[in-house]
Amino acid sequence: MILISHRGNLNGRIPKYENNPIYIEKALNRGFSVEIDVWFKNGKWYLGHDLPQYEIEFDYLRNNNKELPKLWCHAKNIEALNKMTEHADIHSFWHQEDDVTLTSRNFIWTYPGKQLTENSICVLPEKNDEIPKKCLGICSDFIVNYKNGEMK
Repeated sequence: MILISHRGNLNGRIPKYENNPIYIEKALNRGFSVEIDVWFKNGKWYLGHDLPQYEIEFDYLRNNNKELPKLWCHAKNIEALNKMTEHADIHSFWHQEDDVTLTSRNFIWTYPGKQLTENSICVLPEKNDEIPKKCLGICSDFIVNYKNGEMK
């Protein structure tokens, strides 16, 4: 099971830290992959959910592991998506409220509450009190619960 921290959260949302590179590193150091929100604006790269907040270097987005990406880069503007798709070592995707979207590495990113398959990443199952049974991975603000087998 692929376990993905949503914006760096481990045991509940902490909006003031979400997408902060230091917060993301803590989740990575605990062994989780992390979904991050990526912007490209005025020739610079940023992380941030509602707006470009934390400036980063381009190399930050690169994933060394071809099998299991450590960063799942959610493009927040079309410029970011366009630039990221030019680089095979960046695992990226775009979605808003689509039922599913296909990531650049062919994972099925599934919107909360939508039908899952054995190739799906179940996004925020806690939003629907869902206990994912049939999926490839989970992206959650409470990802430690899944690592510990608590599946709340």
